[in-house]
Amino acid sequence: MPLRAHAKTIVAKLVEQNETVAVAESLTAGGLGHAITCAPGASQVFLGGIIAYTNDVKVNILGVNPALIEEFTVVSEEVANAMADAAREKFGTTWGIATTGIAGPGDYQGIPEGTVWIAVRGPINQSLQLQLDSGREAIRTGSISSAIGTFARILSYRTN
Repeated sequence: MPLRAHAKTIVAKLVEQNETVAVAESLTAGGLGHAITCAPGASQVFLGGIIAYTNDVKVNILGVNPALIEEFTVVSEEVANAMADAAREKFGTTWGIATTGIAGPGDYQGIPEGTVWIAVRGPINQSLQLQLDSGREAIRTGSISSAIGTFARILSYRTN
């Protein structure tokens, strides 16, 4: 399903459930929030996002525990979950979605280029790791598509 169709599903399901979402983005640098807000009606359910491109912003703005970054690295399930939880808390939303990864060029501290973690936190928690290739822009685009598709599926199959 194309990105815009997933975004429409997200907005429709959130409106239907009277729920909201916020994002915390690293490697996607605002692309995830942009993708969601392309759908009509997004202003009813999307409260905002934080682009936490550096570790300093992850720690000092989002409140990610630096010990998590030290122990697991910035590109980890633990940090992605902490970022998504922080987005929920900072914006007071039902759901938080986070992305963290290495878009390249090149590896970072032994983490291969294309390694990505996505976390969805809320009434259902899910995280996934991706290993993408084909260059910086393809890694970012693939991360956004995967995050949007994952969240749309969670909302579509969820029963209250």
